[in-house]
Amino acid sequence: MSNTQNFKKILLPVVIIIATITLIMVIFKNPPTSNRAQPSKAAQMTVATTTLTPQSYQVMVQSFGTVRPRTQSVLFAQVSGQINYVSKQFRAGGFFEQGDILMQLDDRDYRAEVKIAQASLMSAKQSLQEEGARVKQAQADWQRLGKGKAPNALVLRQPQFAAAKAQVLSAEAQLDKVELSLERTKIIAPYAGRILKKNVDIGQVISSNTQLADIFAVDYVEIRLPIKNKDLPLMKLPEEYRNAHEQSEAHSGEAKHSMISNVVISSDLMGEQVWQGKIVRTESAIDEMSQQLYVVAQIIRPYDGEYNQGAQIKMGQYVTAQITGREVENALVIPSSTIYQGSYVYIVKGDLLMRKEIELGWQNGTEAIVIQGLTAGDELVLTSLGQVSSGTPVEISGKSPEKTVPKRKMSKERLAKLEKIAAEKGTTVAALIAERKAKCIQKAKASQATQPSQSAKVNH
Repeated sequence: MSNTQNFKKILLPVVIIIATITLIMVIFKNPPTSNRAQPSKAAQMTVATTTLTPQSYQVMVQSFGTVRPRTQSVLFAQVSGQINYVSKQFRAGGFFEQGDILMQLDDRDYRAEVKIAQASLMSAKQSLQEEGARVKQAQADWQRLGKGKAPNALVLRQPQFAAAKAQVLSAEAQLDKVELSLERTKIIAPYAGRILKKNVDIGQVISSNTQLADIFAVDYVEIRLPIKNKDLPLMKLPEEYRNAHEQSEAHSGEAKHSMISNVVISSDLMGEQVWQGKIVRTESAIDEMSQQLYVVAQIIRPYDGEYNQGAQIKMGQYVTAQITGREVENALVIPSSTIYQGSYVYIVKGDLLMRKEIELGWQNGTEAIVIQGLTAGDELVLTSLGQVSSGTPVEISGKSPEKTVPKRKMSKERLAKLEKIAAEKGTTVAALIAERKAKCIQKAKASQATQPSQSAKVNH
């Protein structure tokens, strides 16, 4: 019994090992076959394309900024008094011209002081004349009694005459001072401008150094515009040099005619507003905060109705700018929407979708200039795509697929014969075949034209 059990224990592992080896041999001799079909060459999607052609491209640089006045000032009172007159334009938003009287102070006290100063001057002049007469009398007396000696200054009353002359000068200065104070009772506009803020009104008693109003000039306004570093090579920046004033004087007439608009300022604050401007100067330093260079644009006469229609521009208004840059010749321009991850695009080549890595020379929100990766004649895909593999069959929108006609194989003997004939005629085999096809077509047309006439004769 024990021998039988031992035999079973030995036989069972041997059977398992033999069965395993047999199974492995069967698997190796019968490998699994793949039932996957070959990839289809039919178009999997339809895309819209455009053929790239070199063109002259005018670069338009976008920027932004806020409107600032050319000159902004605070009007101060230089004398004290009561305001007894205020101009109708002395109000927030009111316009005024250079030399206009914006307000008038009570000037009766100052006119009285002017008369007192005039009287003091007349008295000083009288004293000067009297001293002059005394000097002449002293000179005459010395000549009569001096016995040829030179007189000293005291004998000739020169100190007294100088003191009288100083009194006249002091009186004249005092008169000028009170006349100036009288003149300052009229607050006169220093330039053509507009009232930004009004601080006083009629009937109010003010003292010297009282702030009357905030004003700004209206001949032009300025907008400080930042330029991105990548846009600087494509900009025409106005740079000023040390001798610029000499050149401007020599070419002052030409400078007036060279004020051509090269920036369009726009805003949608009160509907669509557009102003024409001019880039007039470049700042001398890079801004420390943004590390960008700023240029300054001017809008000439922004408040004149003949120059600017619609709503008026406001101080502090946020605006956008389209600045005319340089013109790039033979540029390959593509829409920015066709660029994926800023580094590649898709083109169609031989009915297959191909991914192309590109390098951009310049880009804005809508367009980009490609300097490497694409060539003229490439079919750029305009349709928005996701992650699509290169080599995917596609069909171009609006273009019917070409039917491929199987070509008959030409025998070597016929090809050699055609090559010989083509060499004798000085042409190519393809041109010779095309010529023969054209002759066959002409013969077919001629035979079709003669058939109706022959059938007519038979009927006749």
